[in-house]
Amino acid sequence: MYELKILSVFSSAHNLRGYNGKCENIHGHNWQIEVIVCSELLNEIGIAIDFKILKSYLKIIMEKLDHKYINELPYFENINPSAENIAKYIFEEFGILLNNNQESKSINIKVKKVNVYETATSMASYFE
Repeated sequence: MYELKILSVFSSAHNLRGYNGKCENIHGHNWQIEVIVCSELLNEIGIAIDFKILKSYLKIIMEKLDHKYINELPYFENINPSAENIAKYIFEEFGILLNNNQESKSINIKVKKVNVYETATSMASYFE
């Protein structure tokens, strides 16, 4: 099994509904994102998928989140924008983009895990 990991960052604000504490108030983070994909196979030139493609997919998702109030995004209207749920959102969105790519379909590339760092010391993951 092969694993590839790409990183990105974005800045945004959110607040946690129903939280009893400071995080109930609107506040911001400089989020760090790690997306890990996996593949059992390599293509004819010995790569699972071009990092350039993976980075372009993550950029599309980051543009939806960067400098936004996450609570106002349609996905988070009824879902609390916790680090855990943001990780799941990125996982699902990345999976959709991968599934629409013929190259990734042919060698069965899948999102393995998404890590979302709120701070350097606080991270949540989502995987299936």
